[in-house]
Amino acid sequence: MSRTIKIGIFLTVSILLTTFTFYFWQIFKSPNLQVREGDKTFALLIPRGSTFESVIDTLQKHKVLNDEMSFRFLAKLMKYPELVKEGRYEIRPRAGNREVLVKLRNGSQDPMMLTFNSMRQKSDLIQRVGSKFAFGSEALGELLNDPATCEKFGFDTTTIVCLFLPNTYELFWTIKPDAFLERMGSEYKKFWTPERQSKAKALGLTQTQTQVLASIVAAETNKRDEQPRVAGVYLNRLKRGIKLEADPTVIFALRDFSIRRLLNKQLTIDSPYNTYRYAGLPPGPINLPAPATIDAVLNAEQHDYLYFVVDARFNGYHTFSKTLAEHLANARLYQQALNRMKIMK
Repeated sequence: MSRTIKIGIFLTVSILLTTFTFYFWQIFKSPNLQVREGDKTFALLIPRGSTFESVIDTLQKHKVLNDEMSFRFLAKLMKYPELVKEGRYEIRPRAGNREVLVKLRNGSQDPMMLTFNSMRQKSDLIQRVGSKFAFGSEALGELLNDPATCEKFGFDTTTIVCLFLPNTYELFWTIKPDAFLERMGSEYKKFWTPERQSKAKALGLTQTQTQVLASIVAAETNKRDEQPRVAGVYLNRLKRGIKLEADPTVIFALRDFSIRRLLNKQLTIDSPYNTYRYAGLPPGPINLPAPATIDAVLNAEQHDYLYFVVDARFNGYHTFSKTLAEHLANARLYQQALNRMKIMK
C-alpha cells in the first residue's frame, strides 16, 4: 500500500472519527430540551404506568423537545424505555439529553411548592388541592369524607378541613393521599404549640372552635390590625349567650358568595350555619383561616363592644359599638351608603 493511500485512509478515518465524536458530543451535551422557549423551567409529570412513548408525546405536546431522534437514540443507549418512573421532573432551559435522561431514569424527582389559602368549602379544598397531586381529587375526597380517617386526626367529616392550615408546603407530586394527610397533621401539631393551646383554653375554646371563630373573623375583615377587635366582639357575645349574628355564616349557608347585602328573608334560612337563628358557633369553619387570623382570635382584644358594622366610608374597616342603639344608628348610615351605591343584594 503506497504512502499516499495510507495518508488518505488516515485522513478519512480521522475525519470520520472527528465527525462521530462531535455528533455523539452533541447527542450527549448539546442543548436539546427547552431551547425554543424563554427561561422558564418545565415540570414534566409522568403518571404511574406511563410508557416511553407517552413521555415523548408529553414533551412534544408542550414543545419541550427539539430533536426527537437524538433523544430517542440516547434514551435507548441508556435503556430508559424499560426504566420509566413516575414523578415530577423539572427540566431547565437549554438542557441536554443526557442530563434529562439521567434524572428520568434514576427517578430523581423535584419537589413542588403547594400553596393554598382561604378556600370556602370542603369541596373547593378537595378539588383544588387534590388536583395538584398524582393521586387526584377523588382519592382525597374519599379520605376527607371517611369518618374513620377524620377521627384519626381528631375531627369529623365537617371539621376535618381544620387540619389544613393555609401556607406553602414542599411536597412530592407522587406522595400518597394518606401520607399527605399525615404531613398536614404534622404541620397542624407544629402550629398548635402548648402556648396556643393554653390561650384557647383560657378563652373557653377548643382548637377546632378557635379555628371556626377565626374563619368568621377572616370573612368579616381582611385587616390584620382589626381582626383581634372583631374576635373580641364575638367572644363577648359567646360569653353572654348572645347569638353571633354573623353575616358571613348566612352567606355560607346560602352558598351564594356573590351576595353583598343580605336581605331579611335570607336571615331566616334554616341551617346550623345561620348564626341569626342558632346560638353559638356553627358546626364547622366557613373558610380556611390563615394562621395569623387564628392568632388574632387567640390574642383577641379585650373590650366591651358587642356590635360592629361596615364603616359607611367603605375604607375596609368597621364601626364598633357597645349598645344596640349605637349599633342601629351606625347600621343606618351603612344602609344609606349601600342605597346611594345602588347595592341592593
